[in-house]
Amino acid sequence: MEIKVSFTFWVESDGKYIGYLNDYPDHWTQGVNLQDLKEHLLDLYHLFTKEPIIGIKKVEQLIVS
Repeated sequence: MEIKVSFTFWVESDGKYIGYLNDYPDHWTQGVNLQDLKEHLLDLYHLFTKEPIIGIKKVEQLIVS
């Protein structure tokens, strides 16, 4: 089963790629290129979803009808 996870990234003036998983916006990581950044983001995803971690904030959506 394939899971898609959204992330936000940008390139700094020194050429480094900075980004975070949209569900965990307080936890940024970096890479030397986009592929390297994606690998670091995958590491964070696996760490954060393995088990609940005290103090890790997560963004969710609430459906209001």
